[in-house]
Order: sequence, then C-alpha cells, then structure tokens
Amino acid sequence: MAPQTTALLLVDLQVDFLPIGMLPVPQGDRVIPLANRLMPHYHTVVATQDWHPANHGSFAANHPWRKPGQVIDLHGLSQVLWPIHCVQETWGAEFAAELDTDGIDMVFRKGTDPEIDSYSGFYDNGHRKSTGLAAWLQERGVTDLHVMGLALDYCVKFTVLDGLGEGFRVTLIEDGTRPVELQDGDGAGAIAAMRTAGARVIPSADLLS
Repeated sequence: MAPQTTALLLVDLQVDFLPIGMLPVPQGDRVIPLANRLMPHYHTVVATQDWHPANHGSFAANHPWRKPGQVIDLHGLSQVLWPIHCVQETWGAEFAAELDTDGIDMVFRKGTDPEIDSYSGFYDNGHRKSTGLAAWLQERGVTDLHVMGLALDYCVKFTVLDGLGEGFRVTLIEDGTRPVELQDGDGAGAIAAMRTAGARVIPSADLLS
C-alpha cells in the first residue's frame, strides 16, 4: 500500500480518448486495466475529466475553414485545434466503461471555459484559473503524486509539470499512458520534458511488486 501522503492521479480516462472515441489515442484502452489494478494500492485516488461546452474554442469545427491539427491564436494563447470531443453530458465525455470508478475519491473537471483550453488537471492553459485540485490534495496532506492517463504528450505532460510547480513530488507511471503523437516523437519529447522538470519516470511493476 502506498503511503497516505501519496495519491494516484488518473488523467482523462474517457471514452473519446479511447480507440472508439472522437479523439482516439492509439492503444489508449490498454491503460484502463492498469488503472484498475493500481487503485486499490492508494488511500487517495483522484481523476480529471475533460468537460467541454459544445462551443469550445479548441474545436476545429467552431472555426470556419479550419481543420484538426492546425494551430491558431485563441485569445492570446497558441491553440492546437482538435476534433469535437468530451462535450459535457455526452457519452464521449464519460469515463471508460471498464474503469472502476468506485475507486475514485474525487473528480476534477477541466476545459469548461469555451475561451481557453485546459490540458492540465491543475490550471487552464493560461494559468488564469485553478481547478482546485492542488488545494484539495494539500488539505489531505498529499505530498506525492503518481500520474497516469491520456494523452501523454498533452494532458498528462501539463498535469505533471503543473504538479511539480505546485510543489508535489511527481512520478509518471510510464506504461500507464499513451501519446496522441500529432508529430513523431511527441511522446518521447514529453517524457524528456517531465524528467528535466524533476519528475521521476517508472514502470508500474515498480509499484506493484
């Protein structure tokens, strides 16, 4: 069992990021069984959930003549345009059916403001508004975070970086995540960036042994 000061953080394990979803992460479904195996080993398990309004500015469909993958300026921030995904109250925004949600203590929703995207579970992309995740963890005496989920090169990476910025000791569970890889090497680059920032990167076997 992990110490009470260590929490497991599950990032966006939602239908739309699985191979059947609107923004599929290759092999994203393979991390769900691992999440289920890991959860019983932690006193505290939290999850993030992308929760976009239909008019969200990150959706290519909301910009005439724009396609997914293009980059625009969205209210002063560089924004990758995505397919419509994780729209509030839709099936695609739900957690994966195979995920044991009974093991999750708290869910923090992000991406609710149509004018700014939110990759990180802690803040929007401009660090203009907090989700409350850091304060909630700190109130419970959590000092260490073990992070897994989807996708490695976006929401996982920025969640890890912001977690470090909030003073947590952060460990990435490497086999518990997959990249979307808009460009070849994005996944490896994300891991390198997290390591450089101070994150530890380990396989799940180190936690389950």
